[in-house]
Amino acid sequence: MVTNDQIQIRDPFVYVDEAEGRYYLFGSTDKNIWGPGTGFDMYVGTDLETWDGPFPVFRPEESFYSDENFWAPEVHYYQGKYYMFATFLRKDNQKRGTGILVSDKVTGPFVPHSPEPVTPREWFSLDGTLYVDEEGDPWIVFCHEWVQVSDGEVCAQRLSTDLKKATGEPVVLFRASDAPWPTSFKHKRFPDSENYVTDGTFMFKTMNDELVMLWASFVNNVYAQGISRSVSGNVTGPWVHEEHPLYLNDGGHGMIFRTFANQLILTLHTPNKTPLERPIFITLSEMNGKLITE
Repeated sequence: MVTNDQIQIRDPFVYVDEAEGRYYLFGSTDKNIWGPGTGFDMYVGTDLETWDGPFPVFRPEESFYSDENFWAPEVHYYQGKYYMFATFLRKDNQKRGTGILVSDKVTGPFVPHSPEPVTPREWFSLDGTLYVDEEGDPWIVFCHEWVQVSDGEVCAQRLSTDLKKATGEPVVLFRASDAPWPTSFKHKRFPDSENYVTDGTFMFKTMNDELVMLWASFVNNVYAQGISRSVSGNVTGPWVHEEHPLYLNDGGHGMIFRTFANQLILTLHTPNKTPLERPIFITLSEMNGKLITE
């Protein structure tokens, strides 16, 4: 049994199993996520405070297309199976992308489902999340990394119904600088540019049926969590942005879920520094579609 302050994890993601009365906590669990990838672990609990685990849910075979940068696993139930969307650094071209794993059980083991990452092959992409639209069609919403484009982008791309590949072209939904709250930074990669980060996308429907997106960036080099919302209610937007971050205390890459008591919870990791990162759980309230931390 471990408590939240004992769990080193980045990019926490909670799968809520109401039938079993359990929360399953996933995330980037390698001790050094910036290096060789070991796999992903999971924790199981009932109160969001104490957990059993860690339990291994993914360990790659030697033939797997990545052996480095295992990041941000999310687990989604779709058409009778559990699909894990996670970021991996490709062996063949040293570019990151989101691949899809599958399991018959939420507890794994997860095995490769897509033959390679489904995000564009020549892009540096990360933090893909599943969104199923009103017609039942699956999309991946992901970030096109600032390391390639300077001003990080959030993009969407249709997926095949079996989630094995992307179909059609990626659509740029917005860039980090489109929102009023992120600030730029200088970097030797783009010395003449104002650079902005996008990461950690997550889609959520409010009680008044608005489609909102969580994503993370930086404010004066401090990691922060922001919210945008779709004017049309569709994944393609257009997207408008909250003026201020939802959370500004060196934490981000969050997601939202409801507890068994129907309480809205934001989870994210803080501080944004290895090996100190820990999961935290913040109570949210919703007023006219606006999410407010309590």
